[in-house]
Amino acid sequence: MSETIVVGVTEAPVTRRVIDWAVSRAAHRHQQIELVSVVGGAIGAVGEGSVMETVLDETQRMLDEEAARISDAGVHVTTRVEAGNPVTVLQAASAHAALLVIGSDYRGPGSGPARGAHGIRIVAGAGCPVVVVPDIDIHDRTGVVVGVDGSPVSEGAIAFAAAEADRLREPLIAVSVWTPVTAPRNSAMVYPELYLTNMQRTAEENLALSLAGLRAQYPDLVIDERAVKGYPSTVINELAADAKLAVIGTHGRNAVARFLLGSISHEVLQRVATVTVVTR
Repeated sequence: MSETIVVGVTEAPVTRRVIDWAVSRAAHRHQQIELVSVVGGAIGAVGEGSVMETVLDETQRMLDEEAARISDAGVHVTTRVEAGNPVTVLQAASAHAALLVIGSDYRGPGSGPARGAHGIRIVAGAGCPVVVVPDIDIHDRTGVVVGVDGSPVSEGAIAFAAAEADRLREPLIAVSVWTPVTAPRNSAMVYPELYLTNMQRTAEENLALSLAGLRAQYPDLVIDERAVKGYPSTVINELAADAKLAVIGTHGRNAVARFLLGSISHEVLQRVATVTVVTR
């Protein structure tokens, strides 16, 4: 397994948070950092060569400054500047990385548009877990939220979240969300109490099974189990709004699914509420 964390670097204000998050994790896990910046927009116009050369040089200077800024962290840092499509370059870089870390310009409700397709496409086609860091201060927050649905993908998300919660010395908030069968809007549907009770019990049982053995593996880890009625992306983002980290799994494998990422993962990332990891 690669021990390199690839960090997508841009001129956006969130970039410093992105780099600092990656460096903190790399220092703790004895990993190395590769700062990657991609210059796009070239179309082959006359005179474009000299412009691109200047932009590439300036971009390299930006990376060198960031590498110098984090030099005291005790982490080995390399830099790379490429011309091309950022989505394609970062997806390719992720194929041999332990983690890919990128930023999001979304800063919560009322701050502007939701996260666009650009970052979501990077996540959808990545070959390793992707960390999306929003431009939000999370220092006063507590907990690591993980979505649990009983699938093999969910097991990977739980393993990642538990390791991070243990590293950060934060409680693990494991949430299983169940949604009643939907009825048309104009339907006066009343759910039988037995149905709701059984749905809740099933979610609780699946959650307990998914977390079995975790306490033995991490004896000092505080685990908060929550089985909640609602819609998964809504519940996860509500909990994530008070957490240091959220972890979700994605089931996308074929070309179409990888592009679309999956409805729950996609919806969580559109309005990312904290540093969010997407695992496979």
